[in-house]
Amino acid sequence: MTLADLRKNIEDRSAFLGVVGLGYVGLPVACKFAEAGFRVIGVDIKPERVSMINAGQNPIEGREPGLAELLWKVVKSGQFKATSEYETICDADVIMVSVETPVGEDHKPGFEALRAATASIGSNMKPGALVIIESTIAPGTTDGLVKPLLEEISGLQLNTGFFLGHCPERVMPGKLLKNIETMPRVCGGSTPETAETMLDLYRIIVEDVDLDPTDCLTAELVKTTENTYRDVNIAFANEVALICEAVGGDVWKVRDLVNKVPARLMLEPGVGVGGHCIPKDPWLLANAADEAQTPLRIIPTARAINEFMPSHVSALLKDALASIDKEISGARILVMGYAYLADSDDTRNSPSEVLVAYLQETGAEVLIHDPYVPEYQSDLWELATEIDAVVVMVRHSQYLDIELEKLKATMKTPVLVDGRNVFDDQQAEALGIVFRGIGQGKVFT
Repeated sequence: MTLADLRKNIEDRSAFLGVVGLGYVGLPVACKFAEAGFRVIGVDIKPERVSMINAGQNPIEGREPGLAELLWKVVKSGQFKATSEYETICDADVIMVSVETPVGEDHKPGFEALRAATASIGSNMKPGALVIIESTIAPGTTDGLVKPLLEEISGLQLNTGFFLGHCPERVMPGKLLKNIETMPRVCGGSTPETAETMLDLYRIIVEDVDLDPTDCLTAELVKTTENTYRDVNIAFANEVALICEAVGGDVWKVRDLVNKVPARLMLEPGVGVGGHCIPKDPWLLANAADEAQTPLRIIPTARAINEFMPSHVSALLKDALASIDKEISGARILVMGYAYLADSDDTRNSPSEVLVAYLQETGAEVLIHDPYVPEYQSDLWELATEIDAVVVMVRHSQYLDIELEKLKATMKTPVLVDGRNVFDDQQAEALGIVFRGIGQGKVFT
């Protein structure tokens, strides 16, 4: 099959699509293409996830507008089916790959899942198939890892026997469908014709926003750069917050006034950066520089600042408890929020995980509440009873409705550390609550 043939099949929806990896990226992508009229097969190595999907049940917890309904619709219509068998994609015209691409403790990319998925695809793909990597990858990975592995295992040659592209995802938990529909995409192809074919495909599920054709390396650089940009700017906001604490300022007032100036957009400070993307993508971008022995300064420093923030939260807690002559050791602490993002169940690289581990190491008794993470969905007010301190780590919608008076009355000692600007510091202090907040008006030593 030629790319011209594939473009015709995409236009009339007769192309058969395979999606490898049915997590936060692959599942909504598969559902959107199935809704558009394509026959879609999804492959995932987790049998329990496959079973849930084939039963029309959404395996992703948290607030995901429209996803559960769409999944039910496309499964029941027969347009979408999940499996753990790679053999089912042997007739797929397009295979999209959305597997995890973590970094190790040495900050080096760990492409085990990508390598395994690529090898399985190479063993099963038909001649003329278009393989699109949607996972975020280090610059050079498409040409340096995916291409040679597909060629070796399939026995086919790139651009004659098969086609290859990189269209990095741009989704966020809580906005999966919305981001797929409304975010611009970069379509990097192994040839300009491949990139144009990818544009034809993604135009079907992406609304009236830019779809830009380019090469694979540029697409890799764009995605890793945009997330690194965000990480650096969050680190700047966090450092300003630390300065505000040191001098007795209020970072939230500072931020509001800074952002009134045109072309200024200071991001929100907080308890750290979590999720699958932002904590690792700067290291994916930096990996190419490491191999070229290019010295880096800003990216590693930003990562260090953001990784420091959970430790800083624990220091704020220690300071607040000390003000009432209480030690962390032996204290009962309620951590509110365990996901990394508001109204999501995604706990990957959660700052709360780091904080909880530290508090437990110091001898504190830690209780955890999160309305979206199944193991922590117990009653909030029962947990808050006789608590020595509350630490707010996630700005879940449920927490915004909490009355400070009720919270104080429930706790044993009124100590509140707010890492996400959920509560008003002046109201808390007026109620006699010992309050500490990220960047909020306290000289911290």
